[in-house]
Amino acid sequence: MTYIIGQPCVDIKDRACVDECPVDCIYEGKRMLYIQPDECVDCGACEPVCPVEAIYYEDDLPEDQSEYYDVNVKFFDDLGMPGGAAKLGVIDSDHPLVAALPPQNGAE
Repeated sequence: MTYIIGQPCVDIKDRACVDECPVDCIYEGKRMLYIQPDECVDCGACEPVCPVEAIYYEDDLPEDQSEYYDVNVKFFDDLGMPGGAAKLGVIDSDHPLVAALPPQNGAE
């Protein structure tokens, strides 16, 4: 089991979760943050600090955001397990579903 970042993060990327994560498993894409499921230790530290409530325990992911499970997992298909987000910085891509979304929350 792992935590998942959902749609409310798109074009927000607050990063409070990144600062709180003790294992550096939250990676920053172009438009949203992603949790590397194999690096996540399920501590839950990220969930309460998210100001837009975009982080869910896998079993608690709302049905209308169920595709974000695959979004988080498949984002790492090419990256694998980099061993820490700080090593990579911002990744200049997103999962195709996220990339195709219109700008959210007033973002340009």
